Amino acid sequence: MFGRLREDIRTVFAKDPAAKNTLEVLLCYPGLHALGLHRIAHWLWTHRLKTLARFLSQFGRFVTGIEIHPGAQIGRRFFIDHGMGVVIGETSEIGDDVLMYQGVVLGGTSQEKKKRHPTIENGAVLGAGSTLLGAITIGEGARVGAGAVVLKSVPPDATVVGIPGRIVRNGGPRQQLDHARLPDPVADLIRGMLIEYEHIAQRIKELEDAVGIRSSVQAEASQPSYLDNFFDGDGI
Repeated sequence: MFGRLREDIRTVFAKDPAAKNTLEVLLCYPGLHALGLHRIAHWLWTHRLKTLARFLSQFGRFVTGIEIHPGAQIGRRFFIDHGMGVVIGETSEIGDDVLMYQGVVLGGTSQEKKKRHPTIENGAVLGAGSTLLGAITIGEGARVGAGAVVLKSVPPDATVVGIPGRIVRNGGPRQQLDHARLPDPVADLIRGMLIEYEHIAQRIKELEDAVGIRSSVQAEASQPSYLDNFFDGDGI
């Protein structure tokens, strides 16, 4: 038990640059507290002391803001950063070296007593506020962007963003999850549509010039284009 605690403390230092010393980690990291309580609750759960296990998990939820069902299976070197609002359902399976930020939900989509929560494979990263629903699998080394809603399995080393989740990077070298630089598939789609609109408007203008027609397209030619507004403003 103490060996596992030492490993969990080393994991905090490895994954959170804000960690300063061991005493601070022991006293001030709710993710560490929730994980420690879960390990005890899970032991009780597997030894048929389920009511006591649920009571301990509820106590952990009260003091940390992190809800982990005692039936969930969690591997080694798992780290919950900040942690408030995290929910991990009963049949969730989490591998080794997984990093999870605050507000992540591993939820179920079935009322049947079967596997109904996600499986997170080794080395995956789940961004803040992401929601993963159903008996899906997040592959080894995959990255889930902040706020994504993932309803389908994600292959290893892929990056998924958006609502519903879309894969924007598939395979390749494993990278850090840089929340500020994640691709936005919706913005890319809108950008492509605006570019196509500009091309069509320009072709219409050329045809009207050829036959001597002055239209609203020409009248608006001096106005800033949709693309200018899109790229020069705050954008999407």
